[in-house]
Amino acid sequence: MGEKIQKLKGTADVTPDQSFKWQYVESILRDIAKRFGYHEIRIPTFERTELFLRGIGDTTDVVQKEMYTFLDKSDRSVTLRPEGTASVVRAFVENSLYAGVMPFKVYYIVPNFRYEKPQAGRLREHHQFGIECFGAKGPAADAEVIAVIDTILKRLGITGVSVRVNSIGCPDCRVKYVKALKEYFETRKGDLCPTCLERLEKNPMRILDCKSPICGAIAKEAPKTIDYLCGDCTAHFEEVLRCLIDLDVKFEVDPGIVRGLDYYNRTVFEFYTDTIGAQGTICGGGRYDGLVSLLGGPDTPALGFGCGLERLLLTMEACGAKFPEVPAPDIYIAGIGDNAKKAVRKLCHELRLNGVAAEYDLCDRGVKLQVRHADRLGAKYKLVIGEDELLSGYGKIEDMNSNRAATTRLSVDSITRAVKGLM
Repeated sequence: MGEKIQKLKGTADVTPDQSFKWQYVESILRDIAKRFGYHEIRIPTFERTELFLRGIGDTTDVVQKEMYTFLDKSDRSVTLRPEGTASVVRAFVENSLYAGVMPFKVYYIVPNFRYEKPQAGRLREHHQFGIECFGAKGPAADAEVIAVIDTILKRLGITGVSVRVNSIGCPDCRVKYVKALKEYFETRKGDLCPTCLERLEKNPMRILDCKSPICGAIAKEAPKTIDYLCGDCTAHFEEVLRCLIDLDVKFEVDPGIVRGLDYYNRTVFEFYTDTIGAQGTICGGGRYDGLVSLLGGPDTPALGFGCGLERLLLTMEACGAKFPEVPAPDIYIAGIGDNAKKAVRKLCHELRLNGVAAEYDLCDRGVKLQVRHADRLGAKYKLVIGEDELLSGYGKIEDMNSNRAATTRLSVDSITRAVKGLM
C-alpha cells in the first residue's frame, strides 16, 4: 500500500453525505436568481494577473497577500481567481455584452482562491455565489440587489442576520473623506499596527477593515463617510433606503462598512451574523460604477454582491435551518439466482430510463445481504425476484418504512405505478 496523500491545508472534500446540502442550497440560489431576472455566466478559473491588479486594486490585502499567482509555460503571470466581479466585468467588456439590452443581469456559482489563514467557513479554496447588474444607475437597482440576498436567506430559513448598509460616495466625495481620515489617523499613528501604518500612506480606508482590536477601537472614532457625501450621493443613498423600506427589507445604516476592494463606490452593504464566530459576514457587495471603464469598456454603472457558500451552510446549521433528507433510492430490487439477477439488471435499467431511482446488487451478495444493503441505502421500497417470481411474472413490492406490501407485475409500468401508489 502506497503512502497516503492528504489534501492541502485550506481545502475541503464535500462527500456525498454533505453534497446533497450543497445541491439543495444551489438549487434555491438559481431559482431566486432566475425570479429576479438573472442568468448564469461561467468564467475562467484563472486570469491574467493584470486583471486583478487593475480591477481589485494593488493596495488591497487580496492583491498584496492573498493571490495565488504564478508564471505559466509562456512566462505569463497568471492568477487563480480570488473573486468573481473582476472576471465578470472582463467578460462583459471582452464579449461586448454592453451592446445588448440593459440592465444586463448575471449570476455565477464558482470556486475562488485566496491564500489566507483558514477559519470557520473561510477556506483557501472557497465557493461563491454572486450576482452582477450592469447598466442601472438608479437607487432602485441597489435596493433590488440587496433584496435578492435577503430573499435567499429567508427562503433558506436563515434567521438572526442583520443587513448593514452605507455609502462611501463617489470619487469626488472620496478625496475629501480620505483627507479627513488621514488627518485623524495621523493623530493616533503611534497606536496603529504595522499593517495599518502602511495603509495610512497608501489607502487609509483599509484601516477601517483592520481586525486588530486596538485598530478597531481607533477606527470607531474615525470620521464617517456619510458626513462627506456630496449632494448627489446623499440623495442617492437616501433613496436607496426608501426603496429598501418599500421592499420590506429590514436594515441598519452602518458608517463603518467600506468593503475591502478598491472598486466600490456609493452604496456598500453586508449581511452579518454572530452565530458562526467573529468573522460573521456571510455576504457583501455594493456599487462599482467605474470598474467597467477601468477595464477597457464604456462608462457603465454596475453593482453586485458575493456570498460564500461555506459560510451560508454554516449559518444554516447554526440557526437550525432545515435541509431535505439525504437522497435515497426509490426502490431496491434483489435477485435470487443467475436468471433472476439478469432480469433484475434489465428491469432496473429500464426503470431508471423512466425516471425511477432503482438500485440492485453489484457485489455478488446473497439475498439476505442484498436486503440488508437495501436497508443501509435507505431505499423506500424493496422487491425480491426469484425463480417463482420469474415464472409467474408477479412479485411483492414492500414499503420499507411501513412494511405494507402490494403485488405487482414485473414490468416497468406496473412497478412504477405500485411505487407511486404506496407513497
